[in-house]
Amino acid sequence: MPAGTTGETRLSNITIILPAKNEAEGLRTTLPRLRAHFPEAELIVVDDGSTDNTAPLAAELGARVLSSPYSMGNGAAIKRGARAAGGDILVFMDADGQHDPAHIPALLDKLDEGYDMVVGARDGSGQANFHRGAANTFYNWLASRMTGFAIKDLTSGFRAARAEKFREFLHLLPNGFSYPTTSTMAFFRSAYPVAYVPIPVAKRVGNGSHIRPIKDGIRFLLIIFKIATLYSPLKLFAPVAAAFFVFGLGYYGYTFATSHRFTNMSALLFSASVIVFLIGLISEQITNLTYRRDA
Repeated sequence: MPAGTTGETRLSNITIILPAKNEAEGLRTTLPRLRAHFPEAELIVVDDGSTDNTAPLAAELGARVLSSPYSMGNGAAIKRGARAAGGDILVFMDADGQHDPAHIPALLDKLDEGYDMVVGARDGSGQANFHRGAANTFYNWLASRMTGFAIKDLTSGFRAARAEKFREFLHLLPNGFSYPTTSTMAFFRSAYPVAYVPIPVAKRVGNGSHIRPIKDGIRFLLIIFKIATLYSPLKLFAPVAAAFFVFGLGYYGYTFATSHRFTNMSALLFSASVIVFLIGLISEQITNLTYRRDA
């Protein structure tokens, strides 16, 4: 199959979005390769307050450039690009040379099978170091538990999605990291089919990674819990309620065995268990009402 041929997918109906902050060196090689593979696709580079020549270089290489007067964050760049895109299919990829445009047809082929989002799942070579790989493994496991689906790469920024579906969740995406986390969990929880395609990832070109392991690691976890409480609150509240109940039961057993009485602490723990569970039920109902669609 020739490069860029993807069955029913119309290449002229694709918008490729690259968030970029001081990525002139990476764009110098990435944009010509994109244009060679997809001559009819719309290319959008969202310049997130770069201080180098990212914007003029991208424009010179034929991309449509959306510039910010200051840095708003990776997620903000994704949202701006998605709003401005004219294609029915959105492809997101990094501008630092890590993602090979030759792998985009594989994502689009999978999309043609009936999926609403296809994610490029990185292999072992795609992890910057052992700690990053271990953290991503944990995030994938935790998100899979929250959503009930097997999530193979929660934080991959290389993905293709149907524009109409993706824009439904723009208001949920954070301005910073990590838009892949939020969009993946939102698609899964909203019953939009998601698929994964394994891809190798090259070493980034130019500046070092903008990710701060500790600070952004905490943000990833907060985003997971945020989406879980937004779409399926009981998956958080029920285990907490059960923990209070088990702790209360154990404490009551201890105090009954030692002093033959039911203490205020046991009553407090049992009450907390019931209250937390009821709050979870109410949150679940509110969530269902909030995301109920009109005909």
